[in-house]
Amino acid sequence: MSDTGSTKSPRRAPKSQNITRVAHRVTTDEREQRNGHRGGILWFTGLSASGKSTLATHLEEILHKADMQVFVLDGDNVRHGLCADLGFSPADRTENIRRIGELAQIMAGAGIVVITAFISPYRADRDSIRTRADGVFHEIHIAAPIDVCERRDPKGLYGKAHAGELAEFTGVSAPYEAPVNPELVINTDALDVDACVGMLADYAKKAFAL
Repeated sequence: MSDTGSTKSPRRAPKSQNITRVAHRVTTDEREQRNGHRGGILWFTGLSASGKSTLATHLEEILHKADMQVFVLDGDNVRHGLCADLGFSPADRTENIRRIGELAQIMAGAGIVVITAFISPYRADRDSIRTRADGVFHEIHIAAPIDVCERRDPKGLYGKAHAGELAEFTGVSAPYEAPVNPELVINTDALDVDACVGMLADYAKKAFAL
């Protein structure tokens, strides 16, 4: 267990014993050949208001226009459905990231480039996905100092957190563990959106080229 209360989340054993994996008749390699690129996961992590969702959706558009199969999984979006039953306690945060990690791996196996935009504050949770994702996980730190994020604060969340209206808010009343060795760091306090997206697009095209 880390000093933040996060626990390592290995792949769960299914509760039911009456299930059997079904093999696909179409391989991942065949799907990737059809798509013209490899599948994989671009895992954006960073503080709220660091720019994750903005960059993810811009990158999705650019890669789509480059004829790549790409889809964004966004933190707010999944909490309207897949993770609607979860809150923001350390245990719920870990389960939220576990579910998204599993979904992202399924989509990557279908030959899709999956861009995820989640704070994902616990290093152990991200490392667990990297371990399970078998070489297709690319950790991208969308980095900005907390004072910059607080000045942006497009949703007014930092203000609410400082006022005591939001509990377990990352960077204020809950920790954020920055990546140690990410594949890429994007400093959104120093670069504009176009420059950031350009760096991300260059990385993605090289990382997922056949």
